[in-house]
Amino acid sequence: MYQDENWNAVEGDELTGFLDQIDDIDGKYKVSTATTKVSWRMLPFYESVALIRVQDPNWVKPNLVVYYLTDQGNLFRLNGTSPPIHEVNAKAPIKVTEENVLEYLRFFCFFVRGEEGPFYIAESMDDPNIPTDMDETTQSVIEGTVRPASYEGKNDQGHMLCNAVVFYSNALFYADFAVQPSGMIEMLDDEPIASDLPSRVDQPVA
Repeated sequence: MYQDENWNAVEGDELTGFLDQIDDIDGKYKVSTATTKVSWRMLPFYESVALIRVQDPNWVKPNLVVYYLTDQGNLFRLNGTSPPIHEVNAKAPIKVTEENVLEYLRFFCFFVRGEEGPFYIAESMDDPNIPTDMDETTQSVIEGTVRPASYEGKNDQGHMLCNAVVFYSNALFYADFAVQPSGMIEMLDDEPIASDLPSRVDQPVA
């Protein structure tokens, strides 16, 4: 998620101050200026809210990435549930438009999780988060399925309609979504494509 180059490193006194603020993360993950990397980026659907990414190879889960939203100095830990996002959406406020709705859909489906992980919007085999440890049959199924998410216009209520391929747990399916300007998202319909795949998206956030 968010593998692009729009990240800005947090260093020096800023890094020290931020780590002092968050240690210990969730009461169990220690941070250190020597090993913990922190970076931030803006998001197109907020005017002044930034996304902060925290990583440390010394954690028990070395592939864990911890994320926060920061709004006017207040931190909101993105822990796989929807309340932190809805709280920021109400406060910021959020501005979902036809231009940024797909970016918001990717964001929401990555950070609001089910028991089996993210509802990952699968758009390209070049995405480093799409598993590569699979047999040829599975790979050809995924290659033949993934495609860019699409914006399909608005319904009578003014909700923005989107269609995407979702990789959840060890299954792939097509899904139709309705996204409200307030940031609420409803999955209207889903159609299974493949299940019992040997791989899943392994991107823990908590």
